[in-house]
Amino acid sequence: MNSYLEKGREKLQWVIRALHRFGLRIKRLLQEQFNKNLYTRILFTNVTAFVIAFIVVMLFSGFVVKQVTYDQIQQELLREAKRVNFALLQQTDSAWSVPFDQRSNSQVQAQQDFLKYLAGIFDAKITIFDMTGKITATSAEQEMVPGSQIDNKYIQILQKGLISTTRSVDPDTGQPIFAAAVPMGNNKGSLTNGILLETKSSNLDLALSKMRFYMLLGGMVILLFIIIVSVYLAMYISRPISRLTANVAEISRGSYVLSDRDQPLDEINVLGGQLNKLAERLQKIQTESSRMEEERTRLFAEISHELRTPLTAVQGFVEAIRDGIVQDEAVQGRYLDTIHTQTVHICRLVDDLLELSRLESGNVTVERLPIDLNALAQGVATSMEPVANRTNISILVLRKSEKAMVLGDADRMEQVIRNLLKNAIRATENGAIRISVENRRGNILLSIEDNGIGIAPEDLPHIWERFYRTKNQRDNRIQENGSGLGLVIVKKMVQLQGGNIDVVSQLGKGTTFHIDFPAFEQK
Repeated sequence: MNSYLEKGREKLQWVIRALHRFGLRIKRLLQEQFNKNLYTRILFTNVTAFVIAFIVVMLFSGFVVKQVTYDQIQQELLREAKRVNFALLQQTDSAWSVPFDQRSNSQVQAQQDFLKYLAGIFDAKITIFDMTGKITATSAEQEMVPGSQIDNKYIQILQKGLISTTRSVDPDTGQPIFAAAVPMGNNKGSLTNGILLETKSSNLDLALSKMRFYMLLGGMVILLFIIIVSVYLAMYISRPISRLTANVAEISRGSYVLSDRDQPLDEINVLGGQLNKLAERLQKIQTESSRMEEERTRLFAEISHELRTPLTAVQGFVEAIRDGIVQDEAVQGRYLDTIHTQTVHICRLVDDLLELSRLESGNVTVERLPIDLNALAQGVATSMEPVANRTNISILVLRKSEKAMVLGDADRMEQVIRNLLKNAIRATENGAIRISVENRRGNILLSIEDNGIGIAPEDLPHIWERFYRTKNQRDNRIQENGSGLGLVIVKKMVQLQGGNIDVVSQLGKGTTFHIDFPAFEQK
């Protein structure tokens, strides 16, 4: 016996575990389908919400309809009981108060027939009882047995002077039974008899079943409509999202396709606008990155080219001296002078490259202090006079305005003027260089003018480029004293201090550089 119980328990546990695994599998499957895509999520959510709401509405509506119907039946039964009382009062020849065992057969039969008549009219069982609970007359002939009693609760209701209805359930059929108890008579005398009406609502369940059927039919139609609307809504929402996904995929591949088509939803439009901005920004970044890469490649090539020439010369002269090819001390001296010159040129080129790199990276700190350009230009001109005198060049400083105050860095400003003066001295021979400072419409204009060889028109657009050097028109050779970075550094320094620089030149007549800064008004 115990073995059978043990086997049965094991089988039951196995079934429980199998059902648990099956439930987990179903749950996992539903979760996967729910999270699969937008279609299934919207459809599953709407259908689930509708089914739950529909079940709640059906249960609630069935309860409400049943309660309302019960109340209507009870009220109607109470009215019918009052009508029965009125009809019985019209029967003056019937002795309703006479005890059942003292009535004649004809009286009993007449009362029975009349009660049956009324019961047929009102579709209810009618019972007459006294205040002791004994049934004195009834429309149900099979219940007329001596000593028959009604439920004591009806006696208590009438004794309290109340008129009430009750509801109970038939134990055999399960159908609700409605009863109404009213006092018999016109309430002028003492209460001796009562009237009890009982009825069964046999068609209520049928009406509720029909109602549920029609509600279920309507719910299926609504559910089908919800499914169609959900699918349409999912497509309406997912279509622009799919287009945005395609745009993002294009952006990730580097094509930067911009969508200018308005989407049906504001949120999608906002997202599309942000993606378009992102695509534009990425495109600008990629363009700038490509430009910087090209610039870097070009810069490396230019640096390599600029360094290769002097290094090649230095290497050649050093090898000639080391191998003993040159024995003459004068020639060796010239070779050493050339090596020194090229080495100085390389050092200057490296220094200029470092300076330009700092300027372009923004790592240079510029002080913004008041500077008198008249005094600064005069000081730089004085320091450059020995260099200029070697080639018979005079430097003149013209003060066209007494006040020439600007905000800037004195060291950087001096470097700008010095570099421009070096270029002017290098391009001039047996001439003059004029430096003028004037206040023109709220700007301080600094001009450096020479009467040297000038710059050819085809060279003017390129003088601000790195490593670009103009040709000396006197001997048709590239000037090798400069690094080709001086004017680039000058322009960067001027712009860094809030100024502008421009150049005017005519071949064979000279060059003029104009630099203007906002004037600083001392308070």
